[in-house]
Amino acid sequence: MFGIIAKPLGWLMTQLYSIVGNYGITLVILTVIVKFALYPVYKKSIMSTAGMSDMQPRMQELQRKYANDKEKLNEKMAELYKEEGYNPMGGCLPMIVQMIVIMGLFGLLRNPMTYVSSETMYFAIHEGFLWIQDLSQPDLWVLPILAGVATFFSSWLSQQTNPNAQSGNFMMKMMQYFLPIMIVWLARTYPSGLAIYWFIGQFMQIFFNLRFNQIRKALKEKNKPAKKKKK
Repeated sequence: MFGIIAKPLGWLMTQLYSIVGNYGITLVILTVIVKFALYPVYKKSIMSTAGMSDMQPRMQELQRKYANDKEKLNEKMAELYKEEGYNPMGGCLPMIVQMIVIMGLFGLLRNPMTYVSSETMYFAIHEGFLWIQDLSQPDLWVLPILAGVATFFSSWLSQQTNPNAQSGNFMMKMMQYFLPIMIVWLARTYPSGLAIYWFIGQFMQIFFNLRFNQIRKALKEKNKPAKKKKK
């Protein structure tokens, strides 16, 4: 399945390399293109999660009120979803799309010659970039640490803008620290090109999260007058 995504990404990578002539820069541009292409999907997923977070107090109130009447509870929940314009399945499809694209890109960067038939690219993947002498080999310290730090801040910012995460979800807090460590370890194991993708991607995600937070705040302010009128 992931090969279906990896092959067109491999074609795009080959075209980009033919223009810029540097594998490292090609990876940076490819990452930026993929991240911006996925921006609407990220936005839908994040806003769906944020919508659920904002409704938590009212949902908990309904659960307490209709604890002994499941049918009534489901009815009231459906009314709440309709009132807020929330689709319970709204965050699932975007997450699936993201995972398919990310895994396709992961497969491409881990084994580029599996999905790229160009002889030029065979030599390109062994090029150096900045301090890295061969992008087909792991960078043992600098790039993995950068990728880990970017992952930590991206995860931290995501939790800061998520009321549920701030309320003391133990697993979320554990992931905030465990995921960056895992990324450092993986980046020291896989080709440097993959670590470049992850670092640039997480760096962009930080700005995406800041943007999503601004959108959420603007929507809250916009909806306040409407909710006051309903009351």
